[in-house]
Amino acid sequence: MALQAVKGTKDLLPDEIAAWHRIEGTARALFALYGYREIRTPIFEPTELFARGIGQETDIVSKEMYTFEDRGGESLTLRPEATAGIVRAVIEHHLYQTDPALKVYAIGPMCRAENVQKGRYRQFNQVDVEVFGVTSPSVDVEVIEMALAYIERCGLARYELVLNSVGDAKCRPAYVEILRTALRAEKDKLCGDCQRRTETNPLRVLDCKVPQDQAVIESLPKISDHLCDDCRAHFSEVKRELELLGIPYRLSHRLVRGLDYYVRTTFEVLSGELGRTQNSVLGGGRYDGLVQQLGGPDLPGIGFALGMERLVLALPEQPAQRRCDVLVAVPRRGDSRPGLDNAMRLERALRARGLRVMLEHEGRSFKATMKLADRLGCRFAALMGEDELARGAWTVRDMAASTQEMVDEPQVAAYLEGRLRG
Repeated sequence: MALQAVKGTKDLLPDEIAAWHRIEGTARALFALYGYREIRTPIFEPTELFARGIGQETDIVSKEMYTFEDRGGESLTLRPEATAGIVRAVIEHHLYQTDPALKVYAIGPMCRAENVQKGRYRQFNQVDVEVFGVTSPSVDVEVIEMALAYIERCGLARYELVLNSVGDAKCRPAYVEILRTALRAEKDKLCGDCQRRTETNPLRVLDCKVPQDQAVIESLPKISDHLCDDCRAHFSEVKRELELLGIPYRLSHRLVRGLDYYVRTTFEVLSGELGRTQNSVLGGGRYDGLVQQLGGPDLPGIGFALGMERLVLALPEQPAQRRCDVLVAVPRRGDSRPGLDNAMRLERALRARGLRVMLEHEGRSFKATMKLADRLGCRFAALMGEDELARGAWTVRDMAASTQEMVDEPQVAAYLEGRLRG
């Protein structure tokens, strides 16, 4: 029996890859305009990094991580998210001392052992953005504005920005206890996961999607009513600046995100293109205590992560890109391959001019060569048979117009470039 990809993983085939190139290229071009630089961290890290950074009681750490022992007995984990690894790199390499504007982004695979759903795999890919060392609410707004500019440049027109504040170490612990008390009073009405979370991580109950729990969740105390003065002022300024820039948003007291390190501003971007349930394209927020928690200085941070599979699903289909500008071919007659040397020189000359060229290596007939050129989407086919070889010329066929003409060999490269570039 032929081997297949592991459940929860997905091959990205050549016909699909253009969309991925587009969103990766857009990230690199746009983020540079805001002063971000790329960082790449290992795909596996010490397990302790995620247990300390994400939170021992989160679903990611307690249920979803791919953890294993290496040959030396060290516990390692395939990264389930990017922020903790980037923070580790910032601390280890003292980037906060050497970079006067510590703004980075990363693109790469993550791994979580979770239920496979549309656009959600066990190995998935993210675009991740992080800013360190800035406490001002204006950087929250800059990160959100850049996130929206990014998805728009990728081609996503319909989306909604959802916003909340989850408080900080001064005000959130008291709210969590208020929330836990309210949940205990309704515990029997909740699903099994929410009954467990009532004791371990009450904030995660607010994110539950189980229908039977919704009435209870809607009646729970709201964190917006329990923010300290500093958190309330910070959030008010974030909202004011978003309105200043004309960026619409919707407030949701249920937006808490799934990771323990978030404080103050949290946000999410939803798209109806993905359906009604698994409709989140990106999410992020502040994590001002995380760097210190992982052994670094008291350095604030904010960022977001975007699921690339989700974004690809949400984007409108793009016209297929032409794979080949010119197919160079030497149609076979009998057992000879006349003109092959000339064909190899021509394809090299055309590529030097920046054209996409493929050489037909098998010596197909003229009819078979035309079929191949059509399937490849070639704009032109350049053919040299015995007659063309004798005349020192190429037959150049315009595949779109179904016309052809003879072009002398010394001029054919310039001729094709001129036709293709207009």
